[in-house]
Amino acid sequence: MRGTVIHAPGDVRSETLDDPKILHPADAVIRTAITCVCGSDLWPYRGAEPIGDPHPMGHEYVGFVEEVGSGVTSLRPGQFVVGSFATSDNTCANCRNGFPSNCLNREFMSTCQAECVRIPNARGTLVATDEVPGEDSWPGLLTVSDVMGTGWWAADAAEVKPGSTAVVIGDGAVGLCGVIAAKEMGAERIIALSRHESRQKLAREFGATDIVTERGEEGVARIKEMTGGIGADSVLECVGTARAMSQALHSARPGGNVGFVGVPHDVTVDGQELFFSHVGLRGGPAPVRRYLPDLVDRVLAGRIDPGKVFDLTLPLAQVAEGYKAMDERRAVKTLLKP
Repeated sequence: MRGTVIHAPGDVRSETLDDPKILHPADAVIRTAITCVCGSDLWPYRGAEPIGDPHPMGHEYVGFVEEVGSGVTSLRPGQFVVGSFATSDNTCANCRNGFPSNCLNREFMSTCQAECVRIPNARGTLVATDEVPGEDSWPGLLTVSDVMGTGWWAADAAEVKPGSTAVVIGDGAVGLCGVIAAKEMGAERIIALSRHESRQKLAREFGATDIVTERGEEGVARIKEMTGGIGADSVLECVGTARAMSQALHSARPGGNVGFVGVPHDVTVDGQELFFSHVGLRGGPAPVRRYLPDLVDRVLAGRIDPGKVFDLTLPLAQVAEGYKAMDERRAVKTLLKP
């Protein structure tokens, strides 16, 4: 099969790889319908994370079940499935407590930019649709595998409530999906931070009521000005840098909450400052599997359309261009067709 391999910073290739096989009774193998490049894939691509030996890439996927292990009784070949970037058995204590992305048997997906993928913990990870959905809905369902689920978690962790004010820091796919989530959860005012006209337009289409272009201290001052000098009820941090975290914490009102879902890089939090701010802070890898059934239904019903974050579509063989376009901010998110 064809699959994506990263060799070094800036060096991503489409190569011929061995077909995946069932290794454990809980496994399934799916044939990928579509896959994509994630903003977090850019960290190693830019050299901000160690790469080590060449290895496959990708953690977002939808597709058709090809084969199941002997322990997978809830799925059958031919079904269309959506799964999380973090696999889970859906039975351990952490899963039962609502955090399947911290499953005691968790495995992070890392081979999904390929024609076929092995899914560990398939019974607990994959959600099958009642019938094969139309191809026009596939992009939206693909976002549920990660960025829409992660944006939803950002809003959930930030405790967005009806009638509240939410700030979204980050105008990548996760941030844009965070705007969708904040609107769905009833935020009355949604302030999106963006300096890019095309992303500002999409943020407004998704439900943003205001756009802020300032960053750092100027951005905090602007948000305070817009919120009567107090700050926002909820702040969604969807970037992962120290500057974004600082801006998020200082943009929330006393008693407000920050949901941080950007993978942290060189981020530190001052405990004393946090203590006296009365700001709540929660984040981590999104518990996507918790949200999957609901988000799949919202996409299939046409209530949300997060697939619009894909603004570049390429054949899987041209994956290198997909990475380059996102790195150069010529694309928000690249969809790949096997």
